[in-house]
Amino acid sequence: MTAKKSVLQQPLKQKKLADIIMSQLEAMIIEGSLLPGEKLLPERELAAQFEVSRPSLREAIQKLEAKGLVVRKQGGGTFVSDNILSGFADPLFDLMANNNESQFDLLEFRHGIEGMASYYAAMRGTSADFEHIQAKHDEIGNSQLEDDFHLEAKAVFEFYLAICAASHNAVILHLARSMSELLIDNIEKNLTILAKRPDIFAKITDYRKRLLAAIISGQPQKAWGASHRHLAFIEEVLLKMTQENSRMERSMRRM
Repeated sequence: MTAKKSVLQQPLKQKKLADIIMSQLEAMIIEGSLLPGEKLLPERELAAQFEVSRPSLREAIQKLEAKGLVVRKQGGGTFVSDNILSGFADPLFDLMANNNESQFDLLEFRHGIEGMASYYAAMRGTSADFEHIQAKHDEIGNSQLEDDFHLEAKAVFEFYLAICAASHNAVILHLARSMSELLIDNIEKNLTILAKRPDIFAKITDYRKRLLAAIISGQPQKAWGASHRHLAFIEEVLLKMTQENSRMERSMRRM
């Protein structure tokens, strides 16, 4: 009994202040408060924000740098590493981006991730989240005035990324971010094909508005359904157009 009591009475080891600061900065990176490539506040301001000494802050940043989460540039400050989102290697990206079947695989993937993000955004989103989603939605309309599919694809991706952020699920947010190039490329390719059917764009815009309304009104099931119907419609149209193109190519070869 005596031995057991002496073990229980041992003082708990306190965490170092630098480790506590490091954990808080890591949490900010995970939740998206600090974005890849973003510059951290100057050391003096950051120490004041955390209410800690500059040596403790400096030690925390050194530990983050050792983990590859931040990089320090001589005379330029400290930045969140860009490499933390290098989930897809360039050769794999090129293979998938140039493969027609992969484009449909990506649409199916978007069914899952965008549906989940929409569901949780409607459930957990704050008024600030909804304002951000609305602003990103409005930017899609502005990008369409430029008649540039790449610009529009980036705006559409940013709209969905805002929904992912509003889901308050770090895995969903960072998975979407890590696949940004692949997803933007997929959206751009879809827009390029759909441009042959101008009547389709008004319907896609309407589906997107319904999705926005469901999220902002806080209806998770409705938001999930709106996301699914939106992508199912795009997939159906693309499949029909692909089949039509295949028939035309076969006809031309016969001629």
